[in-house]
Amino acid sequence: MAETRVLVQATDPLLAVGLSSYLAMHPDITVVEANDPDSFDVAVVGAEGFTAATIRMLRLTAVTAARPVVLVIPDIDDLQLITAVECGVVAILPRASVNQERLVRSVQAAEAGGGIMPPHLIGSLLEHFRRLQREVLLPNGLTLTGLTSREIEVLRLMADGLDTTEIAEEIRYSVRTVKTIIYGVMDRYELRSRSHAVAYAVRAGLI
Repeated sequence: MAETRVLVQATDPLLAVGLSSYLAMHPDITVVEANDPDSFDVAVVGAEGFTAATIRMLRLTAVTAARPVVLVIPDIDDLQLITAVECGVVAILPRASVNQERLVRSVQAAEAGGGIMPPHLIGSLLEHFRRLQREVLLPNGLTLTGLTSREIEVLRLMADGLDTTEIAEEIRYSVRTVKTIIYGVMDRYELRSRSHAVAYAVRAGLI
């Protein structure tokens, strides 16, 4: 297994020492000190609470390195959770229950592109995105994918084998408008052709 380099930061020096010692005991993890984008794979941030100092630490890591973050914290509410996710946090561990096994598992999941959170936080996060989609995106014809509902419909019809004229007739738009929609998607995502656009949409789970 490849070595995982972990940067440990904490608002409490004793907490930093404790987290570092947990990680240092694992043979496939190396604890590093330099906050350099090329020096670590995952950041572990320990905090006594979701304070201004905690937010500054998270945002600095997000801006300078853009690496996944494991946050060890006593508790966190719904609004704080959204801020944490915006700062690159992919795993949250309650401080009272953290141990070496859970910390290492969270670090490995973060490096692999996954995440670990308590079930009630996952529910809160999903509800936030549902509310965002219901109250902000859908009324404006947008989706969480970055594509509009109109763009997704055109891609679906392209995947069904319809040509530009047939798509225009199906959704009652002009041929020129359909072409503009298709070329807009291709340009935004740097897609080479219409078939490439369909393949991208399928791989991304959009259609």
